[in-house]
Amino acid sequence: MQKSFGDKVIDFNSTLHYPDKLPPGFQVINPFMDNPETMEVSNEFYNKFYKDYNKRKFIVGINPSRHGAGVTGVPFTDTKRLDAVCGIKMHSARTHEVSSVFMYEMIEQFGGAKAFYEQFYINSPFPLAIVRETGGGKWLNANYYDHTILYETLKDYMIRTLKEHIDLGLNTSEVFVLGKKNAQFIHKLNKEANLFGRLKALEHPRYIQQYKFKEKQVYIDKYILTLNDLM
Repeated sequence: MQKSFGDKVIDFNSTLHYPDKLPPGFQVINPFMDNPETMEVSNEFYNKFYKDYNKRKFIVGINPSRHGAGVTGVPFTDTKRLDAVCGIKMHSARTHEVSSVFMYEMIEQFGGAKAFYEQFYINSPFPLAIVRETGGGKWLNANYYDHTILYETLKDYMIRTLKEHIDLGLNTSEVFVLGKKNAQFIHKLNKEANLFGRLKALEHPRYIQQYKFKEKQVYIDKYILTLNDLM
């Protein structure tokens, strides 16, 4: 029996782990292993929005935030929007993530979650949250490209997971990369592994929320035009 797109994502998440060591001072958060409810709510999400055989366009993030997909298992989706927009309640956690706010405002103007997720799949080259130690026992979000040694350590794993994302049923003729610096590194990975056709870079939602908030509507419009191939 042919598996739906959502079934394939659920299979991917259920076996997801990072098997190798990270450089000192970094850790991986795997919500699918750390919290049983993460697997439950993410499965519900992919069964609700991806229970079909559509070929989707790929939106490429950096790596999950510990307050977004690092909790819910759904990229750019905190528990507030998982509940209020997607209709899926998470009981074991309550999170607010600024990138999720922008993404779901954009998704609403795009036509809503159903219309958006019918066409797009979001994930990251490193699909688990990364945190770095800052001293005093505190840990903060880290990006896979923040340190050269971290990027070089993760590179082969990221190429492998990007290929696994493609195998879910993605249109690889063009992809949409969130974050200008992220796009530089995805270009390097693409040049090495020949994964995608054209790359289109968009400003990262966190950057927009933090530094361009007054111009947010301009960026929402840009997202929608770009995702609809009108730019």
